Amino acid sequence: MPSTSHPTPPPASGAAPRTIRILLADDHALVRRGVRLILDQEPDLEVVAEAGDGAEAIEMARTHEVDLAVLDIAMPRLTGLQATRELASLQPDLRILMLTMHDNEQYFFQALKAGACGYVLKSVADRDLVAACRAAMRDEPFLYPGAVTALIRNYLDRVRHGDETPDQVLTPREEEVLKLVAEGHSSKEIAEILYISVKTVQRHRANLLHKLGLRDRLELTRYAIRAGLVEP
Repeated sequence: MPSTSHPTPPPASGAAPRTIRILLADDHALVRRGVRLILDQEPDLEVVAEAGDGAEAIEMARTHEVDLAVLDIAMPRLTGLQATRELASLQPDLRILMLTMHDNEQYFFQALKAGACGYVLKSVADRDLVAACRAAMRDEPFLYPGAVTALIRNYLDRVRHGDETPDQVLTPREEEVLKLVAEGHSSKEIAEILYISVKTVQRHRANLLHKLGLRDRLELTRYAIRAGLVEP
């Protein structure tokens, strides 16, 4: 029977549902192990690839056939949000869920803008994650219970009071370079991670300094911490 990378239509009566192939990315091995136990005990869910950061997640998606990616937000090299943007561009049919400890409307809206279809808190992953995976494969958004009303109310309040910031000062690529600079990577290392030339990295760094009105790597690092790209 021929296979397809697109979501599988409902099986014929009496047929077993096709297993949903999952890519799991989190920089903590113990978290990955716990989440994998939750998912693999379900007959229709199977973790077929694991990654320890956003860049590795993208590589795993290139080399494995996956239907759904479950990504932590805070990861080294590329965050879950940055990886989501890349994956949504590379594989538009791939469903993406954010798994996070952050009950934060800013991350939530950024995740949706990046292309995620669901947002699950780690604290209740044992309760919500399986349902979120199945909802994602039905093209239904999933948000943890109780979040929607509060998040939308807060967002609309900020808009009404003129506190909502412009969508993005930086381009996604500039944000990626900024994160890697703040993590202490050299221009050569950044070029290798992002598959661009050293000259391009240096141009992005110059643009970052100019756009943000900053002087050096130290100030870029401080900005990246305030923006939530790296942990202090």
